[in-house]
Amino acid sequence: MRAAPTILHLDMDAFYASVEQASKPSLRGRAVIVGGLGPRGVVATASYEARRFGVHSAMPMGQARRLCPNGAYLIPRFTLYRQVSDIVMAMLRELSPLVEPLSLDEAFVDLEAGGVAFDSDSARATGERLRADIRAATGLSGSVGLAGSKMLAKVASEGAKPAGLLLIEPGTERELLAPMSVRTLPGVGPATGEHLRRAGITTVGELAEAGEDELVRMVGRAHGAGLYRMALGLDDRPVVAERDAKSVSVEDTFDVDLHDRVRIRGEVQRLADRCVQRLRGSGHSGRTIVLKVRRYDFSTLTRSETLRGPTDDPAVVREAAARLLEAVDTTGGVRLLGVGVTGLADYTQEDLFAQSSAAEAEAEAEAEHQDDGAGGEGGAAGGAEAEAAGGDTGPSEGPERPGEPQEAPERRWTAGSDVRHVLYGPGWVQGSGVGRVTVRFERPGSEPGRVRTFRVDDPDLEPSDPLPLVGDLS
Repeated sequence: MRAAPTILHLDMDAFYASVEQASKPSLRGRAVIVGGLGPRGVVATASYEARRFGVHSAMPMGQARRLCPNGAYLIPRFTLYRQVSDIVMAMLRELSPLVEPLSLDEAFVDLEAGGVAFDSDSARATGERLRADIRAATGLSGSVGLAGSKMLAKVASEGAKPAGLLLIEPGTERELLAPMSVRTLPGVGPATGEHLRRAGITTVGELAEAGEDELVRMVGRAHGAGLYRMALGLDDRPVVAERDAKSVSVEDTFDVDLHDRVRIRGEVQRLADRCVQRLRGSGHSGRTIVLKVRRYDFSTLTRSETLRGPTDDPAVVREAAARLLEAVDTTGGVRLLGVGVTGLADYTQEDLFAQSSAAEAEAEAEAEHQDDGAGGEGGAAGGAEAEAAGGDTGPSEGPERPGEPQEAPERRWTAGSDVRHVLYGPGWVQGSGVGRVTVRFERPGSEPGRVRTFRVDDPDLEPSDPLPLVGDLS
């Protein structure tokens, strides 16, 4: 514990939903729910307007729609969220070399290490300046907590929400924590919270009064001792600038269970390519390839294969994932697929034999099918990072017949995705169906825009990249 509140915790307010409201002026002040839009989707973030109806993150999307039928339901746009996050994290690193990101919208900062704060007054001034700078750079609000430890700084930022700042003076920790729910403390989830409730412990104060010996008896030595220290407000964990990634993975949940083995293999190959993109983006390679399969009955199987050396070659990962799939029984249907890489390293030592066989197989396939058309990604709906899919097309349903004209697959426009029209400029998809797509034409900082409807195959309408929230919006 520090003698001054020089550990800062920043938590952006309803981040995904706030970004959507900032980029779509017609949604300001409205209930916005971001997440997977399929029947098995879940809520990633809900705006504060939506939370008044009881909608919260991790809630099934179907339940959210029942609670808030008039809300705006949008797919996540992670490309834009990362761009905004990069701006915010860069501002934090200007304050200190010790910045510990927890997610795209949350981080700890050691202000003392940066020489910008040494007491309560300077810490508060730094926090207020940071909030103002974030608002000016992104148009978004963030909540700031300041305390002498990481745990208390996080508690403070939660208490400051939304768009506030709360500083916990050293020496006041126990008084502040005492009336709070035990669920406030890190590591106290629903199961531990219920276990403590049955023992008559519901507040942090009651947890401290129970004593370390009683807590050790109830939840075990390691957990009990840690809970007691946190109940007293004691936390000596340092802010760690770099967190080593342990794995990289991607997964997709499907609206309808997959039964076609060929389709399942194709989805695994697509996921392997996406996984390698993320792996390379993080500057890593990896030795162990992991396949995750959740079947129709919710049973989840994982299979892994460790290579002779780390790799970031998509052909090697695809080949390993395909081998793993052969050992999995998909009879009855598959509802989720995932591909991951673990055993990460900062260098690559390729498996030359695997590379060679994969390259030869690809060359043979290309020679046999060089005149075939390429299918799109198909109906994957909503992994944790499902990108806007406006304009994606699924694979054709049957074999092509020589000389017979092929009907082009219908273009798909997903609610919330970015588009641009030759005449009307940038906009976003409000919805689509029965061969039509409805678009609202507006941009960040503009007045709410007009809505127009087009055919889904209108050649003047194309998917586009998201516009920045502030600055150059051309």
